[in-house]
Formats: sequence, structure tokens, C-alpha cells
Amino acid sequence: MEQMRLTSSGFDLKSKRTRKREFVEEMELVVPWVELESLIEPHAPTAGSKGGRLPFAAATLLRNHFLQQ
Repeated sequence: MEQMRLTSSGFDLKSKRTRKREFVEEMELVVPWVELESLIEPHAPTAGSKGGRLPFAAATLLRNHFLQQ
């Protein structure tokens, strides 16, 4: 017999709509991400020849910067 899961029993967990989530969704609609990413992509850090940790994607760095501001 397989263990019963919460989602299969009809108890779906729904995330609460917070101000932070609303702000991020609004920012997705307003900011022209594709154009901005294409501007900063040539200047984004790349993986080094010595190895090490891979740098974050330019899109991630850009979104984090906008959220901090």
C-alpha cells in the first residue's frame, strides 16, 4: 500500500499572496528584462580557466540589483 500524500487527499498547499510577491510580479511586467540583459551580458563575469565556482547568470545578478535598489 502506497502512503497517502497531502496533495492527493485534496489538501493543496497554496502560497500566500504577499506584498513582496506582488512587487516582483509587477516588476516583471514593467522592466524590459531582455533589453537590459543584452546590454550587460558582454560585461558579465565568465567561468575562469582555473576552475572554481561558476559565476551567477547575468539575469540573476540584474534582478538582485533591482531588488536591492
